Amino acid sequence: MLFNNDFQTDKFVTSDNISINYTYGGRGEPLLLLHGYPQTHVMWSKVANELSREYFVICPDLRGYGDSSKPVGLEDHSNYSKKVMANDMIELIHYLGYDEFYIAGHDRGARVTHRVCLDFPHMIKKAAVLDIAPTFHMFLNSDMNFSTGYYHWFFLIQESDLPETLIGNNAEYYLKEKLKRWSAPEMAFDEDAVKEYIRCFDKEMIHATCEDYRASATIDMTDDAITRDKKITMPLLVLWGEKGFINKSYNVLEVWKDYAKEVRGKTLNCGHFLAEESPNEVVEEFRKFFT
Repeated sequence: MLFNNDFQTDKFVTSDNISINYTYGGRGEPLLLLHGYPQTHVMWSKVANELSREYFVICPDLRGYGDSSKPVGLEDHSNYSKKVMANDMIELIHYLGYDEFYIAGHDRGARVTHRVCLDFPHMIKKAAVLDIAPTFHMFLNSDMNFSTGYYHWFFLIQESDLPETLIGNNAEYYLKEKLKRWSAPEMAFDEDAVKEYIRCFDKEMIHATCEDYRASATIDMTDDAITRDKKITMPLLVLWGEKGFINKSYNVLEVWKDYAKEVRGKTLNCGHFLAEESPNEVVEEFRKFFT
């Protein structure tokens, strides 16, 4: 069992008929935790179990991931834009009866978190992003180092159904290789969590996650350009892995200071998957920041 007995799982249907699967539990102020690629909400289980002592923790599957709806992508990929995915989360929070909350996201979930902060600043008390630089900055500063280290960004955005077919030929291998290549060499993932990732990584999720990346390279870039001069106004915590690509490639805090007004952060002794590689450190940093 990944989540402790304080947690339950339920479904919520958005205004555009997307079913969002989410696990929730604990007590206190609401804290929304958004997962990354190619994972599901269970990546947060170790962190959520600890933080549920002080917060009402909500761990959803983003649209296109896990046990949430996986609609076929539209021609312009707009149904996987970060604006739309952010709105899913706002509708979920309203459904749960809250007008203000804390939010943290890792990887793709951090990109949704960034958009939530820009579009719904009146609802966010504090925010945290894990192991990313802003999408707009990364694409506009693309070079050989970036395209080599983050080759999947350019692979997954290829027209359907090239990446879907190639990944689907051995989806389990592809997923496990992603976990292995992006984590620190000594990392051993929870077997039950990996089984969940593999179970969910079916044909529909493979297509949906490609659409997530296609949206980032198209409609999200347009949206980001429109709001480029708009900075995150609430306090922002940035955490990233010392052994990962982001740390090797960017002056992370300096980059984020160009996108947010009040930024603090640090590296953790791990690779890309902070919540699974260094859960105790993530819990400690979240407690200090969100309190």
